[in-house]
Amino acid sequence: MAGQRSRRRHGRRRAKKRAAIAGPLALGVILLVVASGGYAAWHKTQETAGSAVLHDGLNPTATATTTSPPRDTGSPSPRPSTGRPKKSTSPSPSHTPATPPASSVPKSGSGSFSTADATGSASGHGTIRRYKVEVEGGIMLSATDAAHEIAEILANPRGWTADGHDGFQLVSSGHADFVIKIATPDTVDDICGAAGLLTRGEVNCDVGATVVVNLKRWMLGSPEFDGPIGDYRALIINHEVGHRIGHHHEGCPGPGKPAPVMMQQIKGLKGCTANEWPYDTKGRYISGPPVA
Repeated sequence: MAGQRSRRRHGRRRAKKRAAIAGPLALGVILLVVASGGYAAWHKTQETAGSAVLHDGLNPTATATTTSPPRDTGSPSPRPSTGRPKKSTSPSPSHTPATPPASSVPKSGSGSFSTADATGSASGHGTIRRYKVEVEGGIMLSATDAAHEIAEILANPRGWTADGHDGFQLVSSGHADFVIKIATPDTVDDICGAAGLLTRGEVNCDVGATVVVNLKRWMLGSPEFDGPIGDYRALIINHEVGHRIGHHHEGCPGPGKPAPVMMQQIKGLKGCTANEWPYDTKGRYISGPPVA
């Protein structure tokens, strides 16, 4: 009996000892399992994030999500905005049309012309020259609008009427002293070429009683002229009508001075500044040395 009690006491001691050892060991195993699971979850998250960034870098169509605001690099985004455009704070000219792209200017038209149904009062003094404005068909340019714009140019106080003995009047019918035709480059080449002039689809000409305006120049201006397209149109009309009333080509009077309107400014300014009017604001003629 004494031996049995002794064995039971030893058994209970061993059980307590095993429990004392097993408890911390089990807890350690549980903590290890939990930690392992946490690491696996964290590692999976990092792989997913790294993959999104990588795909965003290699594939422009991928989308990466971030909780941080994007860093401002100081340069505008290349993507077009889908919001409402901001209103410009600078005023836009009311009478200067926008310059269209070169590709929108037709190289050829119908070859036939329509006369602008527009008339105006006489401007200037002395000899009043009546003129019509005609526009080639198939070029989507209003003959009436062009005629009114030309009439404003010829009536301007800095125009040819400032000489005191020349005047102009826009008419739509009856006798005309000259005609201003706006035509496509190919048609200009045909009309001017028939008179022995080489325009190469680029420039205007004056043939007999006809001023031939190249649509390309009317719509696009000239790389030598840095003003608005409306100002360049004034140069075209004043230069060609200047020939009509007896003026010849002139050169640059000196570096920094305004170019005479009778200078062929499209061929280079030679140190002068671009200018579209025959006279300055004080009524003085802007002249240059004669050019053969």
